[in-house]
Amino acid sequence: MATTRLIALHKNKGKSVAACLKSRTDYAKNPDKTNKGELVSSYECSPLTADEEFMLSKRQYEFVTGRIQKNDVIAYQIRQSFKPGEITAEEANKVGYELAMRFTKGKYAFIVATHTDREHIHNHIIYNSTALDSTRKFRDFLLSGLAVQRLSDLICLEHQLSVIEIKPYRERQKRTLYPPRESNRDKLCAVIDNILLNERPANFEGFLQKLEQQGYEIKRGKYTSVKGTRQKRFIRFRTLGAGYSEDEIKAVIAGESEHRPYQKQPSKEQPFHLLVDIQAKLSEGKSEGYARWAKRYNLKEMSKTLIFLQENKIGSIEEMQERVDAATAHYHELGDSIKDSENRLAEIAVLKAHIINYAKTRPVYDAYRKTGYSKHFLEGHRAEITLHKAAKAAFDEANLKKLPKVKELDTEYSKLLTEKKALYPDYRKAKEEMQELLRAKRNVEHRKNEVPINEDSLGPFPHGRALGYLFCYKSVWNKRAACIVRCGTIGDWAQPNKHFEFGFEKSDSKIASWYQLALLAELFLKMNQLRTVRIK
Repeated sequence: MATTRLIALHKNKGKSVAACLKSRTDYAKNPDKTNKGELVSSYECSPLTADEEFMLSKRQYEFVTGRIQKNDVIAYQIRQSFKPGEITAEEANKVGYELAMRFTKGKYAFIVATHTDREHIHNHIIYNSTALDSTRKFRDFLLSGLAVQRLSDLICLEHQLSVIEIKPYRERQKRTLYPPRESNRDKLCAVIDNILLNERPANFEGFLQKLEQQGYEIKRGKYTSVKGTRQKRFIRFRTLGAGYSEDEIKAVIAGESEHRPYQKQPSKEQPFHLLVDIQAKLSEGKSEGYARWAKRYNLKEMSKTLIFLQENKIGSIEEMQERVDAATAHYHELGDSIKDSENRLAEIAVLKAHIINYAKTRPVYDAYRKTGYSKHFLEGHRAEITLHKAAKAAFDEANLKKLPKVKELDTEYSKLLTEKKALYPDYRKAKEEMQELLRAKRNVEHRKNEVPINEDSLGPFPHGRALGYLFCYKSVWNKRAACIVRCGTIGDWAQPNKHFEFGFEKSDSKIASWYQLALLAELFLKMNQLRTVRIK
């Protein structure tokens, strides 16, 4: 079984044709992917100089025909991927060579490179856009990709390989769930988990050796870091998260603590988004089609907003404003606490440096005083004396009569750093809560401002009923429906045990459920906006 794809290779902006050809052929001939070049074959050219021979034929084409290439297509590539475990690399190269020969009919030079760096073996077939006789160019005809697939299936059947069965569209399986991508940090955490839980090294040095056996490069220093294959930068252990710093790994190896494997948390999606300002978008030049899409989008997001408000038991604008103010105040309070900790940490670091410099340079400064502040002595020890004066000036500025001990500063520093790290989860949670409430507030205000209130239609409503039109969209449905909602005991329109009836036209059953529309009607009731409402 083989899948194919025909790709036109274009000239990159800012690069010459020769440089582009070389980069494309060099990638195909990569010795790390082609078993040191053994899985590379060619036709009417040498694999080592294929790009130069392609360029030579292009120059001959201009000389023979007198025509200059107008488009930027420099070559064509066929990617042919095989089912894992069905074919060997050598046979795949032969199949790719036969495909290229039969598709080009032997009129174009090409190279075939078989890559084995993936789970599935695949071919990179690059053939020149200029013919061997330098009189014509390859013409990428209509449905050429389908022709390549049909020819590839025929060759696979001749080599007793399976082919992809063409099924009707309704019977095809749609892949809606894509496999998750694993980052370099996730891979490193998985390797560390395996070493600590299964191999159990005797010491930290043995742990690093096992990482080297897994293909990682170790850089020792103040902070040990590692780099895997195809990585550009080193990764420090302490940046991998809780449980993966050097001290924590050493404690696990010594048996002082238990290692907990890394579990990646799925990204949290926003429950709803901001509404689109349709009038502003139309004034910017958006079309009526965009307006129709935006109306449906706003209805969906407003329905989600109402569900959010109901789950959080928010029934009025005043209550929402109180929740927003409280969440904002809590967020800023945590942020100020973190900033205070950061400022104090910076002060401790600077003060500690001055104390150490003061202690180191004090003998030199005492000798300088004994010499009567000699200029000759100053020239010989200018750096030490400058550090001593800077430290003393910092102490005077801070009004320190007695210098604190370095151990006390270290203890305070570690305590503040721990408290700061502990505040970050609450800080992120408070930020998300504040942003959700602000989005809900903006959505409600946006929807409220879009609702024109007809004050002239106010009057007595018998039996506690108020008639209106809600979400009247122009559509082919034009079916009348009714939605009965109960009003709570909030506002001037509060009538216990009474019902308010809303009539509205059904626009599209896919937009929102009747329950969500009822929630929206109930919100207008609670916000004292129940009048004869018409939204067009």
